[in-house]
Amino acid sequence: MFGLDTSLTILLIACLLAACIFEFINGFHDTANAVATVIYTNSLKPYYAVVWSGIWNAIGVFAGGIAVAMGISNLLPVEILTDTNIYHNIALIISLLLTAIMWNLGTWYFGIPCSSSHTLIGSILGVGVTYSLIAEKPGNYVNWSKAGEIGMSLLISPIFGFSLAILFMYILRQVIKKKTIFKEPEGNNPPPFWIRLILLLTCTSVSFSHGSNDGQKGVGLVMLILIAIVPTYFTIDSGRDPMDFRKNMVSIDLVLNKVNTSNIETADSFELAKVKHYLTDLHIHLDSVVDFNVVPVNSKYLIRKDLITLGKATKKLLDSETLNMSVADKKVLKAEVTSLKSLTDYAPFWVILMISISLGLGTMIGWKRIVITIGEKIGKQHLSYAQGASSELVAAGTIGVSTYLGLPVSTTQVLSSGIAGSMVATKGVKNLQGGTIKNIAIAWILTLPVCIVVAGLLYYVLRLVL
Repeated sequence: MFGLDTSLTILLIACLLAACIFEFINGFHDTANAVATVIYTNSLKPYYAVVWSGIWNAIGVFAGGIAVAMGISNLLPVEILTDTNIYHNIALIISLLLTAIMWNLGTWYFGIPCSSSHTLIGSILGVGVTYSLIAEKPGNYVNWSKAGEIGMSLLISPIFGFSLAILFMYILRQVIKKKTIFKEPEGNNPPPFWIRLILLLTCTSVSFSHGSNDGQKGVGLVMLILIAIVPTYFTIDSGRDPMDFRKNMVSIDLVLNKVNTSNIETADSFELAKVKHYLTDLHIHLDSVVDFNVVPVNSKYLIRKDLITLGKATKKLLDSETLNMSVADKKVLKAEVTSLKSLTDYAPFWVILMISISLGLGTMIGWKRIVITIGEKIGKQHLSYAQGASSELVAAGTIGVSTYLGLPVSTTQVLSSGIAGSMVATKGVKNLQGGTIKNIAIAWILTLPVCIVVAGLLYYVLRLVL
């Protein structure tokens, strides 16, 4: 398989299977975010709710693009994945997978809503930090700028969800005159048709959004595995035509040559020089290439590294207010660099299919523990129709925007915060169950540091063993 011997093939299959298990667990850990409201408002029976949610989770993986996946796979610089000892790479993958799976299963078992995003990102950072400490060549082997960007999105999203849910509940009370939507379900009776339709739509939108964001984390994880173990085939998209990328580079050259550097600030001049430097490197690597399949693996690593760095420098350059470049030229530069980065920012169809099936099936299983926490233990009152709809609308919107921006966000955090916000909007802070909120908060606080430490230690031990 991919030219590997039998032992490495078995390890590759085991790692891919572990990635599917992680995404499967992510499914039944996070399915409560979508189905709790429709179950607790009697809008759908549990079985139908989880099947419906599973289908839309799987669809969301395909529709979400790969921006979030690339954010995950680029957390670790290429240098870590270019270790000449392939067993060290396998140790890295096993460490972060085992850590993520164990923490997700543990929090699920105790019925604590926990962020799979925090879990995975903490595990990746843990192996990166350990590598930085033991690497023969000293350096920073964690992409801290990307980690900080992701960390901010994970920090802000629950605050945003909590605040927006309160605002949304206030708007609903002002606009909707029929107070039925603010009442709790009566026994096992389903809600009125129009309320039921709204709740079904919000359940669908959260499921779809969850798949488009959380599913992409699984895709990014699988790409990390493939780049680490079989880099010859997956470091870049070898099936592409090199001529297309040479055309992109020529267009970028034309735009950059038009820039007047006499009046721009020193920092912008530095970024411009970086863009030109990495573009020159890419010309060296690509101008004579006829078929990417015959490019040596070391050259593929260099191409990937140059493209990632080129993308970062271009983004900083385009954000500059002193850059003397027309709006039209900025659009051309952004479009051509984006097209150029498609050589590394990709995922094979079979990877997306594998993750979508894993997430979809996981969503249909093991939902009850977290559903009970979200439906019964966050607030002191039974979930009303309005609370369910507002929290899910907030969650779907927040996740959708984050996916568009290419930022991983915690569905669990956003929806749990949204429900808490809707409870506060109804009867104030006293309407929250302090014990549950405390447990969720502790899990949120501990997830990153625990996963960083555990994954880092595992990586160190497995490197010695393997």
